[in-house]
Amino acid sequence: MREQAAAPVDTAAVRRFLTFPLGGTLYALPAEYVLEVIHIPAVARVPHSPPSLLGIANLRGAVLPLVSLRELLGLDAGSAAAAATKAIVLDAGTHLALAVESVDALVAVAEDRIEVRESELSAAHGEHLRGAFRSESHDAVVKILDIRKLLGVAFAQQARAPRQLRGGKSGVGDTQRSAAADAATMLVTFEVAGQEFALDLAAVQEILPAPAVVMAVPRTEAVVLGVTTVRDRLLPLLSLRGLLGFPPAAGSDGREKVVVMKINGAQVGLVADRARAILAAPPSAIDAVPPVLAARTGGEARLKAIYRGEEGRRLVSILMPEQLFREDVMRRLGHDAQNEGTPATPTESPQEQQTFLVFRLGEDEFALPIDAVDEVGEVPAQITRLPKTPKFLEGVVNLRGEVLPVVDQRRRFDMPASSETERRRLVVVRTELHRAGLIVDSVSDVLRVSGSAVEAPPALTDEIARLVRGVINLEQAQRIVLVLDPAELLTAAERGRLDAFQKASRANA
Repeated sequence: MREQAAAPVDTAAVRRFLTFPLGGTLYALPAEYVLEVIHIPAVARVPHSPPSLLGIANLRGAVLPLVSLRELLGLDAGSAAAAATKAIVLDAGTHLALAVESVDALVAVAEDRIEVRESELSAAHGEHLRGAFRSESHDAVVKILDIRKLLGVAFAQQARAPRQLRGGKSGVGDTQRSAAADAATMLVTFEVAGQEFALDLAAVQEILPAPAVVMAVPRTEAVVLGVTTVRDRLLPLLSLRGLLGFPPAAGSDGREKVVVMKINGAQVGLVADRARAILAAPPSAIDAVPPVLAARTGGEARLKAIYRGEEGRRLVSILMPEQLFREDVMRRLGHDAQNEGTPATPTESPQEQQTFLVFRLGEDEFALPIDAVDEVGEVPAQITRLPKTPKFLEGVVNLRGEVLPVVDQRRRFDMPASSETERRRLVVVRTELHRAGLIVDSVSDVLRVSGSAVEAPPALTDEIARLVRGVINLEQAQRIVLVLDPAELLTAAERGRLDAFQKASRANA
């Protein structure tokens, strides 16, 4: 990009513009709107957004929408995102980035050389102009875009009060969960050496994918895998295989998960072979460890209880975290927590922290508030398809005696079907009026973040403002996760049809 004068300039009244070519036409934006020009950043796509919204990007810790100028102008978009190489960051009433193919020059233009009436007469379909001037270097007319009007036409911007994300307002409203759900213990289960184990979800800070980079620690026990960093903090990684007395795995398949917990005040990461489910275990399905096992000193002594699921066909050992380590290790962890800079208590109160379940659809990540999630499990092999139901409704399943509608979230977001089905999961979500199972490509994290890490989404359209409650901006990990509102995953019309379907199902039952 170069700076030049479009013509001899009278110092009395000069305006500056950033010019750029698009679709064979030269356009300009007032320089006072332009904050910077950057390369096209990575974006998180927003479901049901207008074609002109390419996604939400992270710019040095701030989230901003990336908009295709080709789409705004109604040009033949083709692959608008692929053709664009630059993003013009603007402050035009709202902060955003415009995706363009290239940037030409920063020019100074005398006020009296800007034609207004002529530009209005020559505006093409889809263009909204504030004027035009002739570029001597290109021997062409440069059209000055009215970017505010273009955005106003494309996006319904509405002033909305910030939506509350903390304090339990996560889509379940003020309606109390059923007595059974209140009494149930939320468990997170994972696989170690082919067996299923569980921990109380309340004791788990977060669940993360195994890091690609681990620093080995010399002269440590085999159970210590090394040290990694999580959001600027060192996290020791310990093998659950080793802690439970199993031999090391032959190799990695990329599905390992890190269960982050506080043990005796110190934060540690327990590495499991893979995550299995999040489930609500009613008291009647949790049995005490048989006395003959509880009296032993081996691995069985680490068990807190045993969960019986699927009418006894699924047995899950619930671990007792404080019994995973030898007494001397527990003392050392407590000493390290107090003397090596790891605070024994969280720096933020629980009210200031928020926990989310993160799932994937294709390459995109989305999150749901954890208190709106009843359970996570494998997609049932048997889903009963029903006639005359919405296209997004995959069918119904019988989940422990309850007829549960199942929504294909890919289809709901107008995404193509995926050939990868091995890692698909069923996320059971409860809102004020509905309980439904969402089929997602995979569940990647249980993420606990500071309230300050959750930002308000750009309210460019009613659909975005309705569906997206916030943006988790993990700048150092270069991750943007969109927080969805569980109650708004369906449109008003679809919710009405689902209400009718559920009423009919209860009547038939």
